[in-house]
Amino acid sequence: MLPLLGLATIVVLLGAILSKRMSPLVALIIVPIAASLIGGFGLQTSKFVIDGLKSLAPVVGMFVFAILYFGTITDAGTLDPIIDRILKAVGTKPTRIVMGTTLLALLIHLDGSGAVCFLVTIPAMLPLYDRLNMDRRVLAAAVSMAAGINFLPWTGPMIRASASLHLPISSIFNPLIPVQAIGLVFVFGMAYLLGRREEKRLGFTGAHGSVPMPRRELTPEEQALRRPKLFWFNVVLTLIVLGTMVAMGEKIPPAIMFMVGLCVALMVNYPNVEMQRKRIDAHARAALMMAGILLAAGVFTGVLQGSGMLKAMAQAAVGFVPPAMASHIPVVLGLLSMPLSMLFDPDSFYFGLLPVIAEVAGQLGVPAVQVGQAALLGQMTTGFPVSPLTPATFLVVGLCGIDLADHQKFTFPLLFGASIVMTIACVVLGVFPL
Repeated sequence: MLPLLGLATIVVLLGAILSKRMSPLVALIIVPIAASLIGGFGLQTSKFVIDGLKSLAPVVGMFVFAILYFGTITDAGTLDPIIDRILKAVGTKPTRIVMGTTLLALLIHLDGSGAVCFLVTIPAMLPLYDRLNMDRRVLAAAVSMAAGINFLPWTGPMIRASASLHLPISSIFNPLIPVQAIGLVFVFGMAYLLGRREEKRLGFTGAHGSVPMPRRELTPEEQALRRPKLFWFNVVLTLIVLGTMVAMGEKIPPAIMFMVGLCVALMVNYPNVEMQRKRIDAHARAALMMAGILLAAGVFTGVLQGSGMLKAMAQAAVGFVPPAMASHIPVVLGLLSMPLSMLFDPDSFYFGLLPVIAEVAGQLGVPAVQVGQAALLGQMTTGFPVSPLTPATFLVVGLCGIDLADHQKFTFPLLFGASIVMTIACVVLGVFPL
């Protein structure tokens, strides 16, 4: 009874989200509560829900204050000199332009928002691509690779993996730091090859040096928020926050670091109380939307775990997995995670499927943390810029003025390649057993 009820709950949840009959927030709350009542758990359901919410409180806190912190730092113009220097350094040589595009997108995506990354990077670089008659698909691929390789602790997939598996973010992320570095080497290598290919296609001889550089124009409102004299202070503050979080994540919760960092950033950059309020208001919508999704996910995972449905499904599924193959689950999931982005949106995968996969793996002796790490190698990380299930994909093709099909055909192999390389790196570095 319990395995079937759990399976039906997940199927209904996925169907409701993928068919867009319910928003993820509504589905993650209504479906599990209804399933628990149908299963005869009655008033116990409220205990399951509260337990799930309690387990996610630190993750929700970290995500909310991370968005507010990076939004404040960006408003203060911390990234402006970096962007301007990259634009100046790339000149008009296609190889430098593509690699500069990749670096710029990587830096902009430090806040974890794909939409912000694309909205800043593509308009800044597109005029240069057009003036040199460079392929716009290359621009779309470069920004997609840079954003896709980023699964830092405050990004959506990392938060979801931590929340759904009830694991500390540091335990998932820290072992993946060298893996992500290898992924970055692959991405910049591909960017270099794309640039070289464009040079050959265009017959580049260096005679394009007279092409004028595009200029970034700030609105009066943006200019009023900039604090150029505090550039180095904001850089050092960010390094302290991130460095402490990575080095001491087990002792100091990331939420506390972002809370303190936000307070310091607001007091130094915007001493006026009214300006502090406006900066928080400006980024509160994005923070609260994701916080709502995460708390709703707490309802889902709390009910499935508290009722025993998750464990029952895993025990039933264990019989279908040969024991000799159990250790290969993380590697197989790592290889499949990127293509799965084309089939599942992040909420349905991380909150619907991942807990079940992790529980099955756990029954066979494979740690849940390895399952979460495998998912992060592609599922809505390298996969999100080409997935038709994410608005960011349409933002890329819209800003670049290219067809979705052309973007997917051109960029999918590059992103899939990055996912494969990182999976192999996990095996070589001992993160995954072979």
